[in-house]
Amino acid sequence: MARLHSHHIHPRAMLNRIHFFFYSAAIIALLHRHIAAISLAATSSLLFLADLTLAFMWLLSQGFRWRPILRQEFPHLLRQENHQLPALDVFICTADPIKEPPESVVSTALSAMAFDYPADRLSVYVSDDGSSELTLFSFMEAAKFARYWLPFCRENNILERSPEAFFESGDAVGEAGKMKALFEGLREKVKAAVKRGYVALNLVDSSEEKIFLNWKKFTRRDHPSHIQVLCESRKDRDIAGHPLPNLIYMSREKRPSSPHHFKAGALNALLRVSEAMTNAPVLLTLDCDMHANDPRSPQRALCYLLDPDLAPNLAYVQFPQRYRRINADDIYGGELRRIFLIGSRGLDGLHGANYVGTGCFFSRRSLFGPPSAATASNYESKGCSFLRSELVLQEAHDAASCRYEHVNDWGYQIGFRYGSLVEDYYTGYQLHCEGWRSVFCNPDRSAFLGDAPRSLYDSLGQTRRWAVGLYEVAFSGYCPLLYGTRKASLITGLCYMHYALWAVWCFPITIYTLFPQLALFYDKPLFAKVSDPWFFIYAYLFLASYGQDLIEFMEVGGLIRRWWSDQRMWVIRGITSSAFGTLDFIISKIGLLAPGFNLTSKANEEEVNTLYDSGKFFFGTSSPLFISMGTIAIINLTSFIFGILKAVRSIGTMDEMFLQLLLCGFVVTNLVPVYEAMFFRNDAGRMPRSVTNASILLTITFFCVGRMIS
Repeated sequence: MARLHSHHIHPRAMLNRIHFFFYSAAIIALLHRHIAAISLAATSSLLFLADLTLAFMWLLSQGFRWRPILRQEFPHLLRQENHQLPALDVFICTADPIKEPPESVVSTALSAMAFDYPADRLSVYVSDDGSSELTLFSFMEAAKFARYWLPFCRENNILERSPEAFFESGDAVGEAGKMKALFEGLREKVKAAVKRGYVALNLVDSSEEKIFLNWKKFTRRDHPSHIQVLCESRKDRDIAGHPLPNLIYMSREKRPSSPHHFKAGALNALLRVSEAMTNAPVLLTLDCDMHANDPRSPQRALCYLLDPDLAPNLAYVQFPQRYRRINADDIYGGELRRIFLIGSRGLDGLHGANYVGTGCFFSRRSLFGPPSAATASNYESKGCSFLRSELVLQEAHDAASCRYEHVNDWGYQIGFRYGSLVEDYYTGYQLHCEGWRSVFCNPDRSAFLGDAPRSLYDSLGQTRRWAVGLYEVAFSGYCPLLYGTRKASLITGLCYMHYALWAVWCFPITIYTLFPQLALFYDKPLFAKVSDPWFFIYAYLFLASYGQDLIEFMEVGGLIRRWWSDQRMWVIRGITSSAFGTLDFIISKIGLLAPGFNLTSKANEEEVNTLYDSGKFFFGTSSPLFISMGTIAIINLTSFIFGILKAVRSIGTMDEMFLQLLLCGFVVTNLVPVYEAMFFRNDAGRMPRSVTNASILLTITFFCVGRMIS
């Protein structure tokens, strides 16, 4: 049998290892100097601890560079070899019709229904954790639209099969114009339903019964289960006479007395409901805004899942998260290439890529125990089931009950894992510790495309939530440094620990953006003079680190200006979302605050979009996150101006304070958008005046405290 894929180690792996030894020597030398010259002064001790933290995080990150893998798959060989394609269940989760507009969720589901895949082996499940009538109504209309959309895509060989994305890409004429009119009609019906405040839902199974539901009858945290089969492959046909894939809507039961475990709980409910209805051996998880961009993505994943050498212990095939409508400079670093591309490629050479929550094809059996626990024959498709039969629906409703998990190990030994707000990271990590492997599949054409946050507050809110979830794993009984290094491998455990401590960057970043600047203002040198040989150690560590990062970023398709935005957001996150995420976790651990799951808004706001597309940061709201950012920005600007003036007036100051001036100028350059928003802009996205005033007051406080200490 022909090989369905190939792989090779990245040619730069050996250079990475050589660089590791040279850089390690420089770090050891710097730490030795710290120890030899350390004093009881608080600033000296803090700088030593900051450098120690940076060195530790750098060491943890080296696993990603040790053996990165490049892969290629050959999906055309599946047809040549007459492979029987297995059944595929697609899981899509949504929770809020306001922040996640139903028409976007519908487009994601339609793009999956339009895969180049046998319709009788494809099922799309939608989990609505908001129990929203509006979402259900939208999908009922989507089931009707699918009868026209799927044959249109198939007959015209359309690659972009999300109607929302397809119609945004250009003017629709001819038959495409008719499709656009139908889709706009769907949107108008949804908008009209919102205005009415209730929806008359016509059941798709041709029954004359109508049901009227009050939107406020149940809250998001208290409602019964609801499962509705909107399309059934055995029965429903498109306008060309071909069967439609199964489309099933599910809203699991939720009660205040039962923990619902956020997205992980929704995925586990989908896992059980799909087991009762179709039980496909292959699963695909998709975020509600992450639509399919390549109709043959399932075949690419199957090039690995059907490989007899890989299949026995292959848990999943992960595609990278990629985004559409990213502005030219990617001002919020939304692509997160270090995590979704560089990191995944590096882990692929170890135990396998980490699970990132979307665009991931699972072997169903991997979610029910270690590789030795079950054979593929235990997870055979139920494609012949009558999905609308009373028996099947009753079994599905039982599986969607919040009581189902009370007497078993769901979320702890089987299924998607509980215990962290970042259920994707935690689930992939646990699977690797159980002995499963994974694969990173990164084709030239993006398999899936989503929407990145378009306001700074949403972007920081998302990473703040991640910080809390990652800490929950780091300080649990499954700490990657202790548990992962034993159960998976040493280097794999170190890589997962690097992610688990992602927010720890806040400590060295905050120190290096605050204390050297205050010392500069009061003429207190902290680093080596330019004439001192130790200066070259500092220069080497900075340039080598940033140079390697730039090379890696550009290797995965990044541009220099996007790299600059990405590293700028690394600084900004360090003094905002990472710092506050760390504080949130500490407070929750002492019992004062329970971490929650706040959705990132997927709604399009005209002002936000306009500023984002023009490359301007959108602040627009008062937040402690922005106060910390504004304070650091003003301190650095003030110290930089004073430092330059002193260097001009005093001979020798430049030699003695050059590194502090350089650091201060570097931070100022990174925070230029903050100064613009605070002092020069008048649009709706400017920094609120209250935030600017609070930042100025805090700046004065810091300088007064610095004066007393100095």
